[in-house]
Amino acid sequence: MLQIYNTLTRQKEIFKPIHPGKISMYVCGITVYDYCHIGHARTSVAFDVIARFLRSQSWDLNFVHNITDIDDKIIRRANELGEKFDELTRRFIDAMHEDEKSLGILPPSVEPRATEFIGPIVEFVTTLIEKGHAYAAANGDVYYRVTSFKGYGKLSNKNIDELLAGARIEVDEVKEDARDFVLWKAAKPGEPSWPSPWGDGRPGWHIECSAMAKKCCGDQLDIHGGGADLQFPHHENEIAQSEAANGHSYVNYWMHVAPLRVDGVKMSKSLNNFFTIRDVLEKYHPEIVRFFLISSHYRSPINYAEDNLIEARSGLERFYGALRDYSDVLPLPFNEIQDSNYYKAFVEAMNDDFNTRVALAGMYDLVRDLNNARADEKLAINLAGQLKALGLILGILQENPEGFLQSGASHLISAEEVEKLIAERIQAKVDKNYARADEIRKFLLSEKVVLEDSKTGGTLWRRE
Repeated sequence: MLQIYNTLTRQKEIFKPIHPGKISMYVCGITVYDYCHIGHARTSVAFDVIARFLRSQSWDLNFVHNITDIDDKIIRRANELGEKFDELTRRFIDAMHEDEKSLGILPPSVEPRATEFIGPIVEFVTTLIEKGHAYAAANGDVYYRVTSFKGYGKLSNKNIDELLAGARIEVDEVKEDARDFVLWKAAKPGEPSWPSPWGDGRPGWHIECSAMAKKCCGDQLDIHGGGADLQFPHHENEIAQSEAANGHSYVNYWMHVAPLRVDGVKMSKSLNNFFTIRDVLEKYHPEIVRFFLISSHYRSPINYAEDNLIEARSGLERFYGALRDYSDVLPLPFNEIQDSNYYKAFVEAMNDDFNTRVALAGMYDLVRDLNNARADEKLAINLAGQLKALGLILGILQENPEGFLQSGASHLISAEEVEKLIAERIQAKVDKNYARADEIRKFLLSEKVVLEDSKTGGTLWRRE
């Protein structure tokens, strides 16, 4: 029975879908004005695993992952680079898709872009004005009237009166209240804009998601997620907008992914510890990065550090090492392994708020038993098929084992050179020139290549 930790109620709850057998899940995506960073990868991989698992359990999932393609940062960056805003966003959307593909992130069911939903956004704002929850200011902006919504602050557990005292905005005479937030921004000279009843302008950030979620999923969602930093004000504002417009609850289960830190501190360009996904993939195999990201529970903070990536590679090598002799074995269908204790333990862990850390621990038990079952070929093949099936849900073990073990983001020595030296070492042993054979082994070790002599006389190798 699936349980999800609901940020709104601050407890795990048994999942009950709005419609039997179906799940609507909306996840806030990326504002595309630059390359995606490793923090984006943490959230995207977490929800990719969640989507994979839900589908493996036969849920009919409508997974919506939006793109913010109009925003102050986008306009500013386009002006700095001297290009049109839509050319900039198109370029970085393509880059985002390349990064996602590298990390094994599957496309969502729907990927709406804010600029494609201007009509629904204008309709949404109009509804809020008609219901008294929003107002058009003298400068052409439209603001949400925060005090009109009694439940404001319930997601982030913030007190509305305290927000006024701590409001980090300058006094603005066009606003009724300092806490009110913008729904529609009046056009400024040279900015992209669209027509509306209040004059040419563009949507505010928060209203985009409310409108896109309504169009793609309906008035009420099963699950809404994103990074923990979005709880306030973005998701809080979404709740206020959507519940005020629709007249009923917006989301049944709120999910938030804990932040990623770099060497224990917040990632920041000013601290020179900011890494794009592309930066990271230049140094580490994509599956190592993915394995690192799923090794912790999605609600637990994770630390990006050299030692942790090395540990992730070591862990993944254990899996691929066990599969080395079973590269041709295909993942077993889930309906064929549903009575397996390994599968049951995996599903139990994932049903407990998608606990990938515990799920991986159970897979290590499967690896141990696979290594011990090599004498029983039929059993070993079955266990290898089970391991690959579970890996498929987590988006790992998708590479050829030999290829992965011999891979590296940057090689000190090529695979061809390694094979040539291995052949020379084998001949040296035949010639009983053991000093030369040992010299080659030590040299390759210095190049981070580990040799593994088999009982049959062959030599396997992997990168350290």
